[in-house]
Amino acid sequence: MTRTVAMLVFPEFQLLDAAGPLTAFEAAGRDTAPPAYRLRVLARAAGAVPSSSGMQLVAEGFGAEPLDTLIVAGGWGSRREAACAETLAFVRAAAVRARRVASVCTGAFILAAAGLLDGRRATTHWARAAEFARAYPRVRVEPDRIFIRDGAIWTSAGITAGIDLALALVADDLGEAVAKRVAQQLVVYHRRPGGQSQFSALLEADRPGSRFSPVLAWARERLGERLPVERLAEHAAMSPRHFARAFLAETGMTPAKAVERLRLEAARERIETGAEPIEGVASRTGFGDPERMRRAFLRAFGQPPQALRRASRVSSAPASP
Repeated sequence: MTRTVAMLVFPEFQLLDAAGPLTAFEAAGRDTAPPAYRLRVLARAAGAVPSSSGMQLVAEGFGAEPLDTLIVAGGWGSRREAACAETLAFVRAAAVRARRVASVCTGAFILAAAGLLDGRRATTHWARAAEFARAYPRVRVEPDRIFIRDGAIWTSAGITAGIDLALALVADDLGEAVAKRVAQQLVVYHRRPGGQSQFSALLEADRPGSRFSPVLAWARERLGERLPVERLAEHAAMSPRHFARAFLAETGMTPAKAVERLRLEAARERIETGAEPIEGVASRTGFGDPERMRRAFLRAFGQPPQALRRASRVSSAPASP
């Protein structure tokens, strides 16, 4: 059985949003007979469509041909495309005909504008999650996820997360063994450990000039202490309620989640670069007990502290002569 997978692009789409998933589907279907996938690129007007890098993909125009899967790319042009009545009408119609619809990165803005995400869980690039939540309050935004499936609608985080999404779609179609082989061929994780926040808004909030950078620097020096929102707000000379709202609006995460990320960063560095007992690391970084830290590591990195310590020792061991 050959499934038709179409990638929707538009002027100033992100090239890797499209090329990454298409390559994963190509790799999955290469060794099957008949081919597992037929790949198409679609756009409002047939012809060469420029990406944000200037490189182009040649697309077919919109049509009524049956699709198994429609994937909407993201990129700088996604907001403009989300306001295009023709594109939104095509996405809605395709969602009725197709078995599933997905988005990569800010392609979620187009799905949301078409009404496909109302009442659903969804994700997008961490740097656009707060904007996305404000623009589409009926969508249940989960900014830390690499990808989310809610019924027949799939959304993924930024750029390379489109490959994670494609691997999950391949696993759904052809099984985990095939998805693992594709991941090996592409030299990527079969299941990426952790969520977006390991790359994400905390780094943005901690940049020079951010109004929250001094608070985060202050908290980083006191991780072994209790750091409730009241204490953070006091240091920022703001009321707890205003501080919490402003912090969430700017970073897409709560102050409590940000403190946990700081503790995770500090704990992971201690675990990977030293021989300090796990119990001591948990105490000094504010987790209190090893079990609480273990649960936090599993959520953030997909592995417990002991596994990360073992992996760091293997990677730093000298090669055999």
